[in-house]
This record gives sequence, structure tokens and C-alpha cells, in this order.
Amino acid sequence: MTQRYSKYKDSGIEWIGEIPEHWEVRKLKFICEINRDTLPENTNPGIKIEYVDIGSVSFINGIEKTEHFTFKSAPSRARRLAKKNDTIVSTVRTYLKAIDFITGEKSNYVYSTGFAILSPRKEIKPRYLASSVRCNFFTGQVAYSSKGMSYPAINPTDLGCLWLLQPPLTEQESIAQFLDEKCARIDEAVRIKEKQIDLLKEYRQIAIHQAVTKGLNDQVKMKDSGIEWIGEIPEHWEVIPLNYIGFTQNGISKGGEYFGKGTPFISYSDVYKNETLPQNINGLVEATSNEMLQYSVEKGDVFFTRTSETVDEIGLSSVALKNFENATFAGFLIRFRFTKNIYLPEFSKYYFRSKTHRTFFVGKMNLVIRASLSQELLKKMPVLIPPLFEQNQIVAHLEALTTKTDEAIHLKEQQIEQLKQYKTSLIDEVVTGKIRVS
Repeated sequence: MTQRYSKYKDSGIEWIGEIPEHWEVRKLKFICEINRDTLPENTNPGIKIEYVDIGSVSFINGIEKTEHFTFKSAPSRARRLAKKNDTIVSTVRTYLKAIDFITGEKSNYVYSTGFAILSPRKEIKPRYLASSVRCNFFTGQVAYSSKGMSYPAINPTDLGCLWLLQPPLTEQESIAQFLDEKCARIDEAVRIKEKQIDLLKEYRQIAIHQAVTKGLNDQVKMKDSGIEWIGEIPEHWEVIPLNYIGFTQNGISKGGEYFGKGTPFISYSDVYKNETLPQNINGLVEATSNEMLQYSVEKGDVFFTRTSETVDEIGLSSVALKNFENATFAGFLIRFRFTKNIYLPEFSKYYFRSKTHRTFFVGKMNLVIRASLSQELLKKMPVLIPPLFEQNQIVAHLEALTTKTDEAIHLKEQQIEQLKQYKTSLIDEVVTGKIRVS
């Protein structure tokens, strides 16, 4: 049975309700300093900084990555400084749970102005402060007080007027220790399940690669494919450059005023996020009849992402499993259309989306400003051609396998979400006095 405090009182704040009788309700500005240290504008332009952006901090892992810049090349928002025992807390509604406690090397980082740096006064224990600002009671106030449409955020003055609960220092220490121990176990359980998801995805990718390059019969006679990163393939399969079995086309390019109305439009994200094009396309563009003919989207077409900031996002494919009437596609995409009936659309889904071709693309692209895949490079890509009946068998095998792995991944994701909800609920109940831990 949950242990509660012996006496409670009305907090005077509607969304908190009752709190332990001996606790106080304090405004944040009275128990910590906010944004005490900032990197000055006259900092040496050549000095190297390790930067933490607002999107690089998670509720479970805290700071997940940093970026290296010189001060001159760093984003203008790279200004906040934090010391050991400070807490960084998001002031942006979109990233409410971007919160972390500063220890060790984290005190050497430079933080985005999307964070507020909270430096505890003597009235509050550093780790208790870090736990308190993670609870829904506090992040809810941040969300409610945020202003702005495109980038809703709370300013430091308004942040300082938000409420926190302040138990006696000895209780703060007990609460912080209790939550540190409990949350560490929860976080580790989440990390284990995330690792299991990564392994399932890796297994799925390996199984697809094996099926689309070696087939399903491990007794079949093999031959050298002549392609270093593929190795041997079934003897009866063919290897043909892409341009011998179809043709390519870059997508439509128009000004922004043409988008948002008109006929269906296949976007970059439609391809990037999906192995097959979505059944219902949300994008619209005003296109002429000639443009709809030139940039048409037919069953069996394979679309490749053409340009991006990184190589990892180039050459990802998505297949049309039906005709899209009057549709066109984005200029950041390349369409490949078969001229021979040698590939099942369902087989294309697995073959072209697999990592089979990454070695071919990487190192041969134009990386001057943005990674870019040209039609000429795509046309040279060697393609394996199994017989159609064998493609059918491979598709059936992979559909069954991916269904199982996707179900397992979905179950792990549900378990992770439950753990996150439990962590939030536990923090809420402890730092608002609903549960007594000492």
C-alpha cells in the first residue's frame, strides 16, 4: 500500500491540489538563478565549442548528442553556459521533456538558447530541482505559458514565475535519491528494449539483403556477381545496369505559389518515410496536362530520394503499387520506370529499399554542399534479376518475416511507452507529495 504523509493542506493552486502540510509552494526565481552565464558576443571566433541543441536531449537519456563548431560557425543560439549541478530545461513547448542534470563534462558544453539554465540556491537540492522540473505539474505550466505560433516558448521572466513545491532539505535529499534509483532502473529497461528494437531492425535488414541477393534455396548453384559488395548470386540470375531495363526522370520543379492546391503531388517525405507510396497523397500542386504526362506516377514506378544534407538520406526508395491519376512528383526525387516486365512491384519494394546498394552510392555522389544522387549515377547501378516466379516466392517469404518482426518491434515500442508513462507518473506523485518516500 502506498505510504502518504499524515497531514495535507490546500496548496492554493488549483492544478496542484493538496500538498503535505509542511511543504511550501515557491516561485522558481526564488529558489534558483536562471541563465546566470552566457557566452559573450566578443568570444574569440576561432574558439572550438561543443554544442547541445534543443532537439538533442530526451526524457530518458538526457543529452544524446553534441555538435562541434568554432564560435564563428556555430548557430547564433549557441550561447548558454551551465555549471556542475545546474539543470537545463526546455523553454520550447515542442520539446517539453528536453531536460537534463549537469554533471562532469556536460559543464563544458555550450547550450542552445532554447534551454533555460537553472542554478539552484541553497534552499533547494540540485538533484531535487532536476526531478521537480521533469514532472507534468511543471512542464504543464511551461506549455500553458508559452507564447508564439511557429515556435511557442516561454521567456525567462515568465519561467521564473512558475511554481515548484519545496519540502525541507532532508526530504529533498530523500526524494532525489529515491527518484534517481527508480528512474535509473526504468531508463535502463528502456535502453534494453531500444537495443532489442535495433537488433530486430538489423535482423530484418540482413534477412532482406540475403533474400534479394542470394534467394531462398541455399542448395542452388552460385556464381560470382562481379559486384564486390554483393558477392555470389544464384547462377541463373542476371546482373544488368539499371539503364538497360528502364529510364529515369527528375521530378517537377515549381515556385512555392503553385503548391497547396491542384492535383496530387508525391513529396520527398512520401518516399523517404515509406517503402511503398501512401495510398492517399496529401500534397497538391498546380500542374499542366503536359506536366502530368511527363511527371506521371504509374504502378511499378520506383522513386529515389535525390538530394539531402547527408548521404544516409540519399537513394532511399519507395514503390508505387497502383496508378496515381493526374499525380506528379517532387524535384528532389528521381523516378525510375521499367520498360521490361522483369520486376514485380512488390519485389522492388524490398530490393531497392534494402542496403544492398548503399556501397555503390556512397563515395560516388556530389558532396560539395549537399549530398546529391544524379540520374547518370543511378543508371549505372547494377541490378539483380531473379525469375518472376522466384520473385513471388521471395516476396511471400519476406512479407511473412517482416510482419513478425514488425509486430515484435511494435510490442517493444508499446512497452517503452508504458515505461515512460510510469516514470512520469512516479515523478509526479513523489514531487507533489502524493507518495511519501522517507
